[in-house]
Amino acid sequence: MDIGFDGYAIGGLSVGEGAEQMYAVMDYTLPLLPQQQPRYVMGVGTPENLVEGVRRGVDMFDCVMPTRNARNGVLFTHTGKISIKQAQYTDDSAPIDPHCDCYVCSNYSRAYLRHLFKCNEILASMLNTQHNLHYYLSLMEQMRSAIAQDRFADFCVDFYAMRT
Repeated sequence: MDIGFDGYAIGGLSVGEGAEQMYAVMDYTLPLLPQQQPRYVMGVGTPENLVEGVRRGVDMFDCVMPTRNARNGVLFTHTGKISIKQAQYTDDSAPIDPHCDCYVCSNYSRAYLRHLFKCNEILASMLNTQHNLHYYLSLMEQMRSAIAQDRFADFCVDFYAMRT
C-alpha cells in the first residue's frame, strides 16, 4: 500500500475452496486495504458471492460464470438458477425469470430456449448468455442503488428471501 496503487485485487478465491473459506479470506483481507481505493476480487462468482462480497466491501468482480453457465444451459434468476435442459421446461411458456426485464425474458419462453439448447442451436448460447449477463448487471445495479439509498441491509434480506 505504500506504493499507492490505484486499486487492490484479491485473487485465488475461486479455485475449489468452499464459500465459507472464501468469505473468511475476504473478512481477513478487505479491512487491511484502503477503503478509498477500488477493491477487486478476481474470478468470483455466483450471485450470492457477489452480494456477500459487496456486503464485505468489494467494489468489483469478474468471472466466467454467467457466460460459461449460459453455454451449458444454466440460467440465473431472481429465485435461483435453473437448468433449461430439464424436461420440465418442454412446454413451459413462462419467461426464464418473470422478474427480469431483459430482451430474452420479454420475447422467449423457457420451452423455446430449451428447444434451441436441445437442438444444439448456437442461438441458445447467445440468448442464454444475453440473459445471464443482463441478470448480473441488473444485480450489481440494484446493489449500487441500495448502497446509495443506505438500504443495502434491506436489499440483502429481500435478495435471500427470493432464493429457493
